[in-house]
Amino acid sequence: MAEPHAGTVSVEEHLTRILAAVGPLPAYPQPLLDALGLPAAEDVVSPIPLPSFDNSGMDGYAVVAADVAGASEETPVVLPVVGEIGAGQAGLLALSPGTAAKIMTGAPVPKGCDAVVPYEWTDRGVAKVTITQAPAVGQHVRPAGEDVTEGDLLVQSGTVLGPRHLGLLAAVGRATVLARPRPRVVVISTGSELRDPGTDLGHDSIYDGNSYLLAASVKAAGAIAYRVGIVPDQPKLFLDALSDQLVRADLVVTSGGVSQGDFDVVKEALSPLGTVWFGGVAMQPGKPQGFGVVGDKEVPIFTLPGNPVSSYLSFQMFVLPALRTMMGRRPVSRPVVRGRLTRDIRSPKGRRQFVRAEWEQDGGGGSVTPVGGHGSHLIGDLAASDALVVVPEDETYVAAGSAVDVLLLDHDF
Repeated sequence: MAEPHAGTVSVEEHLTRILAAVGPLPAYPQPLLDALGLPAAEDVVSPIPLPSFDNSGMDGYAVVAADVAGASEETPVVLPVVGEIGAGQAGLLALSPGTAAKIMTGAPVPKGCDAVVPYEWTDRGVAKVTITQAPAVGQHVRPAGEDVTEGDLLVQSGTVLGPRHLGLLAAVGRATVLARPRPRVVVISTGSELRDPGTDLGHDSIYDGNSYLLAASVKAAGAIAYRVGIVPDQPKLFLDALSDQLVRADLVVTSGGVSQGDFDVVKEALSPLGTVWFGGVAMQPGKPQGFGVVGDKEVPIFTLPGNPVSSYLSFQMFVLPALRTMMGRRPVSRPVVRGRLTRDIRSPKGRRQFVRAEWEQDGGGGSVTPVGGHGSHLIGDLAASDALVVVPEDETYVAAGSAVDVLLLDHDF
């Protein structure tokens, strides 16, 4: 691999620096619904069997199977009905031979009963019931522990908790599960030219799309986003806004103000602290980067470039792995897949280029088609993309038909 440009670091070096400074957040018991999408931080074993008692699998009549073994349309069996058992309303605890009890689905089977006759095999009698078909021993009875036995491992530590896992935990009586919390991420856009969507634009102003792009990316990663209002290009105002937000931040993401301009407010404000690194990363888009810690609690801060494509790419490559690390998610970075390139690509030597593209799955694996130009301001092309072609630093030309590395942006992992 070619060496990065002088004064720059490689993508791997920058990511290594970040992951060395960011660790998993402490785990604590969380309400089940709050834990959706988070990895369990404990092995969960069942404290009870499921079902926890023998229960009926049908609406019908609880019987002793031997009493109705000969029942048929030609020779029906008639039994007295001695009670009714509803789910959660079990007053009849035992059944004597030669009798039947009306029973609802899910209701506990009384002691002595070893089969349930469905309504469809009876005349649905109240005081007595005529049975025209015989169940086998155990038919329509769901035995205790049939699904889960006490002590079974339900969820292994590290399992990302989905609806089915949470439903199972609730079914065995767990109200909470140990998990790392969602990181609280403060998103700050800087720039005196920025305006909030829905307001009027001046002749020299633009709408702030970055904070929405980044805050939405934070949410898509499973974290909590706090989008802060626009901060003008004044170091004091930036530091005041940052100080106000640190109380609720596990991580801070800024966009803009990190390059070489006269009004790069983030770099000007944070450089004197000595805790934030600013420099170049050998990638395109997204060369100007910054990372470090701020405040008494040493909250990690990512200072991303202001062009929207650069900002988004930087989030995917650096912020997303940090967030997944904090939540205990694995892998931390998007997996690379291989795809067939449909159009030629040219790339600058010495920088890893991330080319916006569209992915199409096919019988051969998949093909990938570049979208639009290379400009880091082309957010329309970004929105039309669902993949990134990764061109290595030492390659300046990739021909159509070549197998290339691809990052799929809309795929969960």
